[in-house]
Amino acid sequence: MRSELLFQTPYWFIIFCLIAGAAYAWLLYQPVASWSKRLNYALAGLRGFTVACICFLLLSPLIRKTETSVDKAKVVFAIDNSESVKDYGQAISKELAGATAELSAAGFEVSIQTLDKAVKTENADSIRFDKKKTDLSGLLQTIKSNFEGRNLTDVVLLSDGIVNEGVSPAFVRYPFKVNTLAVGDTVPDLDLSIKNVVSNRVAYLGNEFPVRAELVANGLAGKRTTVSLKQNGRIIETQQVLIDRESFFKAYDFKTSSGQKGVQHYTVELGAVAGEATVRNNKRDVYIDIIDGRQNILLLALAPHPDIKALRSLIERNDNYDLDVQILSISANPPATSKPYDLVILHQVPNILGLGNPLVRKYLDSKTPIWYILGNQSAVPLVNTLNRSLTINTANGQTDKVTARFNSSFQMLNLDVEALKILERLPPLSVPFGDYNISSGTEPILFQKVGTLNTNKPLLVLNTALDQKTAVLAGEGIWQWRQEEYALTGKQDVVDNLFQKLIQILSVREDKRKFRVYPVRAEFEAGEEVVFQTEIYNDIYEQIYGQEVKLSLTDEKGAVKQYSYIHTAENPRFNISGLTEGVYKFQATAALRSGQEKVSGQFVIRDVDLEMNNTTADFGLLRELAGNTGGTFIAPSSLSQFVKNLKQNRPADRLDSTEEMVELIHLKWLFFLLVILLGIEWGLRKYHGGY
Repeated sequence: MRSELLFQTPYWFIIFCLIAGAAYAWLLYQPVASWSKRLNYALAGLRGFTVACICFLLLSPLIRKTETSVDKAKVVFAIDNSESVKDYGQAISKELAGATAELSAAGFEVSIQTLDKAVKTENADSIRFDKKKTDLSGLLQTIKSNFEGRNLTDVVLLSDGIVNEGVSPAFVRYPFKVNTLAVGDTVPDLDLSIKNVVSNRVAYLGNEFPVRAELVANGLAGKRTTVSLKQNGRIIETQQVLIDRESFFKAYDFKTSSGQKGVQHYTVELGAVAGEATVRNNKRDVYIDIIDGRQNILLLALAPHPDIKALRSLIERNDNYDLDVQILSISANPPATSKPYDLVILHQVPNILGLGNPLVRKYLDSKTPIWYILGNQSAVPLVNTLNRSLTINTANGQTDKVTARFNSSFQMLNLDVEALKILERLPPLSVPFGDYNISSGTEPILFQKVGTLNTNKPLLVLNTALDQKTAVLAGEGIWQWRQEEYALTGKQDVVDNLFQKLIQILSVREDKRKFRVYPVRAEFEAGEEVVFQTEIYNDIYEQIYGQEVKLSLTDEKGAVKQYSYIHTAENPRFNISGLTEGVYKFQATAALRSGQEKVSGQFVIRDVDLEMNNTTADFGLLRELAGNTGGTFIAPSSLSQFVKNLKQNRPADRLDSTEEMVELIHLKWLFFLLVILLGIEWGLRKYHGGY
């Protein structure tokens, strides 16, 4: 660390400090003292030095501290630890361990990252190749985030190039070289498999619904087998399969119906064929939710707008919803107000053109939940009078551009706070400029962020406390959010999940139960923890804690598992791990003042075995990825040569400097030094009879 003194005033002002110290000491010690002349000079020197120091500190001098650190060149071994790499990865694990040790000895800072984002791996030979899907783009993005701003020059990606989740890594730019260590077999296996099963996620009770099985085969021409649709071991229908060519693809359609409500478990199964590489991909499970009716949603908009398409897309992803869309400016017939809607979404309604404004009053009178989405054509004063959640005192119709910031204290929708931080990176919405006020019982979900300035102005609010549930989004342009999230992550999960949960809480019928236990999602993946949320209320619907909850799970075979936990404010969730695939029914009970309360439901655990759908290595992708980033395509036999070349052409270490400016007057040790000097002077004066 290096320190230097800086002046905010001309340095020759120090002369005045010395003059002030000398003058003060002379005035104080000029009279003839009762002690010796030598002591008098010493006391005068102490006083003069102390006063000069104080005067010097009043000039506000600065100390600049500069600290320089060495950021070593870094290499990350990115390991695709999916099942398709297992045999090849384990075979090369010793070579990987030797390569990491050799590079570390050469002065590189070496680390290992697998598909397990949260798991840190120290040794290459201890990696478990058990992941059931491969997202190479996500793996490299994790490394990019973890090493942002650091001296990462090379990534060595061990993979077979098979990607079955996320976007292709070749489409993404990285600030480091990606050297691809290619493993696997590029020759297709002799195999017959179920490539995909297409079905409705939701079907109606008693209605017939289709199930389509898409079969693929390689190198098994002339073979015969069967494909069957089963439920609980009972064969519903069987069809004959003739593999009539070497590269075979064909879809087989089944139709069935169900007389039972709830999630029904179906299985599509292929008969084994002699000579195929594996039979693990000859079976697929299908889960279909059989329901007795849908919820009706009306999307009423002033004019065509990209937001309409975005809303329609995210709503229609849920088959439980029946969506009607009405565009007032181009529709000849207004929507039928007699149809019972569970939710009405108003996009720029009411508006300054007056289109559809009378309809809003009818939906208000019927207590239908309403979600207002404001835009440049919205009649904001009228919106203020109609909704009881948010009022905006606009400034002459002016608008502002704001981004969103999630309210981390908002707990109602069970949202992922970390994931929602991406909202701050999404394009701004156009909102009315003015003063925002929320009513009692209204909770902000999103706040407005102007540039880098966080504000407490609400952007999205929700009120479920009144007799009519209401939400208000104060801006337009959410279609850009979905596009930008996809550009950043290859998905649209965060934005869609936020609005889907908002629609769900608005459209769902009010739950007056005092005891509620429910899984946070309807479906989980095998190996994933199942998370239950618990809510317990007293007679005035305030949340209470400390009760014992007993939870039982029943699988499809009738086996029962019992759990119990204490409901606390610090952790209102209960996690269960180790459950295998299938449909589970749960029942929770708790003893409350009103008596024994009970709640039940169900959830699904899916076995996502994407790795068995395709086991043919894609070296073309790995070559393209290495070429795009300036890296090297490496065969396992060339790993030692690659390490040797990397050592010979070792990137330079980077010097990072941090600078800190501190006013000298803020250094505590100087204060104590001056106090000690004054104390010594005072002590000597008292000892020798002074005052």
